Amino acid sequence: MHILLPMDSDDVHEARLSRLNDVKVWAQILVEEGELVEVTHAKEKDAFENLSECVVVVDDNEYVWPFMELNMMVLVAHTQRSIDDIVEAYLFKELHDLAY
Repeated sequence: MHILLPMDSDDVHEARLSRLNDVKVWAQILVEEGELVEVTHAKEKDAFENLSECVVVVDDNEYVWPFMELNMMVLVAHTQRSIDDIVEAYLFKELHDLAY
């Protein structure tokens, strides 16, 4: 699954999940068979070669309608901020569905 993340940096080890209004770079991660396969970065969220199936945001108050219009699943990472933490939370189903 390709997952889209709004990040504050393109440094994979130092980058933190950011609010959609504060995003500096978008990361697209590929998770297959329970592991992180690939991390790519782009300045624009629609600049990736593969379509993202999911977007992860920091809280329920983010403006996510553009993603929902594209039929993307929206997940919320209330406490996870690093790519590794988000991948682990995704695998263990600890990311939450958006509360309307």
